[in-house]
Amino acid sequence: MTLRVTRRQFFKLGAAGMATSSLAMMGFAPDSAVASIRHFKLTGAKITRSNCTYCSVGCGVLLYSRGDAAINNVDNIYHVEGDPDHPVSRGSLCPKGAGLLDYIQSESRLRYPEVREPGSNEWKRISWDEALDRIARLMKDDRDANFEVRDSVGDTVNRWTTTGMLAASASSNETAYCTQKIVRSLGMVVLDNQARV
Repeated sequence: MTLRVTRRQFFKLGAAGMATSSLAMMGFAPDSAVASIRHFKLTGAKITRSNCTYCSVGCGVLLYSRGDAAINNVDNIYHVEGDPDHPVSRGSLCPKGAGLLDYIQSESRLRYPEVREPGSNEWKRISWDEALDRIARLMKDDRDANFEVRDSVGDTVNRWTTTGMLAASASSNETAYCTQKIVRSLGMVVLDNQARV
């Protein structure tokens, strides 16, 4: 049996269906309207601005975390997206940056400083204070032993050539400027930035 519908009947049926669905959307069918409510997954999240750590572009990211704000609690980061207000990336991320959440939650991620003593084949965990003190002590000892005031001709050079500095690319211009000033004031002439590499 063939159903014959005229053009006028087709429009009437379509209008009736549209009216029925519109009434349901406006709340005339409360059961289905309430059932369709979903909470936004970022509701109640704490937002932290940061930079992507993968390459020298330094794209801005927004880290969404949840936690109870207790003193000994570490908030759980559960969503990462591009920062639309960041002047470099304006909200866009490459595939590596978009997958940053996997890096953050990786079990193999290094979470604390470690040191391997000369002649040893094992890494041991140290505190941040120990790591910073160790870096400062080794730099001071090397600078004291190798700082050149004058070159072989007798010209004043005030340079330190045995230690170099590779600055991070994910830092801001201000941080890069301060890093350059500190390193140059120590006399280092071997310095570079990852952004150039």
